[in-house]
Amino acid sequence: MRFSRLDAWLLLMTFFWGSNFTVIKAALREMPGPAFNGLRMVLASVVFLGLISWRDGLARSVRAIPQRDWLPILGLSVLGHGFYQYLFLGGVARTSVSNSALIFGCTPITVSLLSAWLGHERPGWTRWAGTVVSVTGIYLVVGQGARQGTSSLVGDAMIFGAMLCWAGYTVGTKPLLSRYSPLFITGLTMAIGTAVYAPIALLWLREVDLSRLSVPAWAGIIYSALFSLVAAYVIWYTAVQKLGGGRTSMYSNIVPVVAMTVAAIVLGEPLTATKLAGAAAILSGVALTRLERAIVATPTES
Repeated sequence: MRFSRLDAWLLLMTFFWGSNFTVIKAALREMPGPAFNGLRMVLASVVFLGLISWRDGLARSVRAIPQRDWLPILGLSVLGHGFYQYLFLGGVARTSVSNSALIFGCTPITVSLLSAWLGHERPGWTRWAGTVVSVTGIYLVVGQGARQGTSSLVGDAMIFGAMLCWAGYTVGTKPLLSRYSPLFITGLTMAIGTAVYAPIALLWLREVDLSRLSVPAWAGIIYSALFSLVAAYVIWYTAVQKLGGGRTSMYSNIVPVVAMTVAAIVLGEPLTATKLAGAAAILSGVALTRLERAIVATPTES
C-alpha cells in the first residue's frame, strides 16, 4: 500500500488531535468545559463558513441542497457536533488524557462494524479477533479508572459514548461526501451542531469573566478551534472521501500514542504498565483488521 501525501496529512492530523487532549485539560483549569467548547465551536464555525463563502458561496451552496439530504445533514449535525462535543468535553474533564485517547483507539473497529451493519462490507475472522483484542484493551484502561474513583469511571463512559458518536458520524457522512466537498459538509454540520450546543454553552459562559482568562487559555481555544476542529476535520473527511472510512480511521490509533506522550511531558501523567498494555492491545486489534484488508487485497493486486 503506497504512502501518499494524504497519508502524511493524516499523520499531521494525529498530532493535532493527540495534543488537543492536553490543550483541553489545561484550559479546563480556568473555565468550565461547556464554556470552552462553546467558544472553540463558534470560532471554528465562523472560519468554516467563511471558507465556504470564499470558495463556493455559502448561500448558493445551501440553496442547492436537495430536500432529501436535509434530514441526514441535521441528524449528523446533532450526533457529530452536539452529542459528541458534550460527551467528549465532559469525559476529558472527568478522566485522564491517556484514558480518553486509548478509548478513542477503538474508533477504527467501531467504524468497521458499523459499516458492516449497514451492509457496506462483511467482516472476516480477523476483524472479529481484532474487536476482542481491542475491547480487552479498553477493559484494562477503564478498569484502572474504576479503581481510581467513580469520577474517572463516569468520564471513561462519556468518552466511550463520544467515540460511538464520532464513529457513527464518520460512517454516516460517507454517502454525503459522494455529493458534497469535505469542507462544505463538515463546515455546515459544524455550524448546525454549534447552534444546537449554544444553549448549553451560554449557561456556563455567563459565569466566566473572559477578560480574566490567561493568554495560554485563549491560545488553547484558538489552537483547538483552528487545528483540532477546522484543519483536522477537513483532513479526516477528505481522507474518508478518497480512502474510505476503514483506512482513514486506522490513523486514529496513532492518536493515543501522541496524547499519552504529550500528557506525560506537559501534564506529568504517568505512563503506567496497565495503560501501556491497554495501548498494545488496542493497537494489536487494529493490526489484525489491517491484516484482513491485506489478505483481501492481495489477489486483486497480484
